[in-house]
Amino acid sequence: MAATGENSGSARSRAVAEVVELVSTLIRFDTSNTGDLATTNGERECAEWVARQLEDAGYTTEYVESGAPGRGNVFARLPGADPSRGALLLHGHLDVVPAQAADWSVHPFSGAVQDGYVWGRGAIDMKDMVGMMLAVARQFKIEGTVPPRDLVFAFLADEENGGKWGSHWLVEHRPDLFEGITEAVGEVGGFSLTVPRPDGGERRLYLVETAEKGLGWMRLRAKARAGHGSFLHEDNAVTILAAAVARLGTHTFPLVPSDSVAEFLAAVSEESGLEFDPGSPDIEGTLAKLGSISRIIGATLRDTANPTMLNAGYKANVIPQTAEAVVDCRVVPGRQAAFEREVDELIGPDVEREWITKLDSYETTFDGHLVDAMNDAILAHDPQGRTVPYMLSGGTDAKAFAHLGIRCFGFAPLRLPPELDFAALFHGVDERVPVDALEFGTEVLEHFLLHS
Repeated sequence: MAATGENSGSARSRAVAEVVELVSTLIRFDTSNTGDLATTNGERECAEWVARQLEDAGYTTEYVESGAPGRGNVFARLPGADPSRGALLLHGHLDVVPAQAADWSVHPFSGAVQDGYVWGRGAIDMKDMVGMMLAVARQFKIEGTVPPRDLVFAFLADEENGGKWGSHWLVEHRPDLFEGITEAVGEVGGFSLTVPRPDGGERRLYLVETAEKGLGWMRLRAKARAGHGSFLHEDNAVTILAAAVARLGTHTFPLVPSDSVAEFLAAVSEESGLEFDPGSPDIEGTLAKLGSISRIIGATLRDTANPTMLNAGYKANVIPQTAEAVVDCRVVPGRQAAFEREVDELIGPDVEREWITKLDSYETTFDGHLVDAMNDAILAHDPQGRTVPYMLSGGTDAKAFAHLGIRCFGFAPLRLPPELDFAALFHGVDERVPVDALEFGTEVLEHFLLHS
């Protein structure tokens, strides 16, 4: 069904005109999430500002604190032409990971617009998409646009700590907010990857996230008899734990390419002429030819278990009774049981393990009307583009929404310069997003929602 109020593209839209300022302002809110309620700034101030921007455009909003003070979330619904169709959820998180100002070229919460970029923590994870959502939502309401189906805009807390005080809390305690929603679009998809073609040209592939690895933060614990540091000790908790951590951290899990990864590799092979055979012993070497994105793609071929934290002892001359470690585990869909068996064999019987956080993997197919609408929107603004599915090595709030039976995708469109090391910007120093990419993404998102 055709939407009413569609922008003809003959002039710069209201949304494109304001998206850069919206993103810059969003970045200036320090919403750093440390993972600890006592030290996390919280999203309330930013969420209230988002609500005001929506209300000024004519929306009725709902502000919800998700289980802890300051963990602010904002919801707004735009009715569509066909209320019998399932609604589409657009979700973006307001929190960001912390940043040390001394390490940056610009202040990480300045939202500086310079050298063709918007700079700051959250510029690509994910206040860029939040700004695009907000810009398009405002335009639709102000101009009286009626999309084909209901659109629900959700601006969320706590994604950077697994969504315990955000999406997962909302799904458990406020499922009414998601009533009637059948599909969802969120972060870490829709960005371009430029690959060389055999004829000397280039093709921009726009990666649509159709799958996510499982996310699990695991605590390992070794216990032994405490004692004086000068004595002989057959059992030392630190030594036991360190050996287990070393075995796990240096282990290579088997290659298990999922459908999403296989489809991505097939598309890249077709466009580039390179052979990306998941069964090849040098698949990582071939992937390296794709540049920085190979770090994400390579991590989707197998499970990973990376030790990230160690804690033991309280004095130099005391053998501690307990030593602990935390391991960041990311598991390919369908591999959870096999992964845990492999971990148990590696750490051995003298080390206990427990899940601090355990979130399921997710995978859907790359087909259907919504996928067609994504592809059409990309081609409308980049005729040389092509959408392809891929798996995210990390995780998003989609993990929570999948529990409600919502079909989830990552589609935050950005046309990126080929030389930009996009993967390094996630949680990195000097995070930034090109102004041109923001404006392109806003146009694509607008087109997509008018035909979704």
